[in-house]
Amino acid sequence: MLVILSDLHLNDGTCGAVLPPGTMDLLSERLCDLAWRASWRADGSYQPVDRIDLVLLGDVLDITGSQRWLAGDARPWGDVQSHAVSDTVAGVVDEILRKNVETIRTLRSLATETTISLPPATAAGIPVPEAEELPVAVYSHYMVGNHDWPLHLRGPQYDVIRHKVTHHLGLVTPHNKPFPHEAAESDELLDALRRHRVLARHGDIFDPLSFADERDASSLADVLSIELVARFLGHIEQDLAAELPPAACRALAEIDQIRPVLLIPAYLEGMLERTGCTLAQRNAIKRVWDYMVEQLLHLDIVRKFAAASPVDLVDGLASALKFSRRDSADWTGRTLAWLAELRGASSPSYAIHALAEADFRNRRARHIVYGHTHTHEIMPLDASHADGYVLNQTYFNAGTWRRVYRPTQAILGGHEFIAADCFTLLAFYQADERSGRSHETWSGTLAPCHAEPPARQIPVQPAAAVAAPIRAPQYAGGRGMAMARGY
Repeated sequence: MLVILSDLHLNDGTCGAVLPPGTMDLLSERLCDLAWRASWRADGSYQPVDRIDLVLLGDVLDITGSQRWLAGDARPWGDVQSHAVSDTVAGVVDEILRKNVETIRTLRSLATETTISLPPATAAGIPVPEAEELPVAVYSHYMVGNHDWPLHLRGPQYDVIRHKVTHHLGLVTPHNKPFPHEAAESDELLDALRRHRVLARHGDIFDPLSFADERDASSLADVLSIELVARFLGHIEQDLAAELPPAACRALAEIDQIRPVLLIPAYLEGMLERTGCTLAQRNAIKRVWDYMVEQLLHLDIVRKFAAASPVDLVDGLASALKFSRRDSADWTGRTLAWLAELRGASSPSYAIHALAEADFRNRRARHIVYGHTHTHEIMPLDASHADGYVLNQTYFNAGTWRRVYRPTQAILGGHEFIAADCFTLLAFYQADERSGRSHETWSGTLAPCHAEPPARQIPVQPAAAVAAPIRAPQYAGGRGMAMARGY
């Protein structure tokens, strides 16, 4: 059995809240249940599985989003072999491991303790529940994404950092060489994926803001995280937080959870009014944000990325990020459209990229799995029929284990967002595991707890004010149109 989860974003406490440590108990419980169900075979017999490969599909540790980068001159886009950069990475990783000790202990226990065990089977394929249970070995693999890519860097100083991560998480991924970004960089990982006919990658290579030709180099997303989001939050905390309503301070601390990051100003637009900020406070925060954006756009590293971009990157970022450049009621929609243009795609889904994977086209992979977007997806790709054999190929996105804010669909230009704590895991089976089924997914959401009532009461709209009743879809053509009208 193969299990994949992605985008935990465990951080050092300076870049957004993570899910409560108890969330990982859900993972343990679910893995125990999946292992039991996987042990029932296609012929109806019971044969306990003896191995689970657990793949952490990138952005497990959030290294490049930390405010610790602002304490000195070191940046991820500088000389990554310098002591300044590697020491900062080490400091961030140490603090992440310290701040998330319970979550990390749970992940480690899966691989190093008898967390998952199953009853033995008789020769007839029947479980023996009263017998001592058999341990199920869990092999934990780590792949890097765009927030933990420094773990992909070579050098003895990074080997030391990887050794700590490997030890604390109980990984089988070797620490004395870069953690893989591509599965082909790890023989054991590649073998586990191919046994289950899975191709898996973080998915950052499809995001022009998060990947710049090679994974040993920084991306524009790092600059946005450090020089805009982290710097803005630091300034607000230092100079303005004491004057703001508590609800506004808590909501501001959540901006690191917004995906994509370019929707942060749209989130701020509605949030600042909703949380009881005065007009003067709202304007002050917007001025600070616009100033930070202007400083960002003049950085040499941003100009370097802009020079390599096929679109006008600086102007696009300014239009998406600056309040003073807002020229449309649908700011959110306009920003998402520009991001789609930047990717050369018509949809935010990464399923279109799965169609271009070599392992999809040559039918080596039955399942294509990405992370990165924080949006759980299942998309049928193709069904091949030959000589009575059927191969169904499907795209999956592994979602996230973090709070996610999504823009509302009603009046999209209203810039309102709704949050949910999300958690998704994907399970893939080989041979006759799980009664011959090939995969299983589990995804859940939990609405956040609001500790106090909103700053303003929302009036209920009178029934008479509703513009028009909902009508049935209007189908083109004779009988379909008549049916839609109720004839």
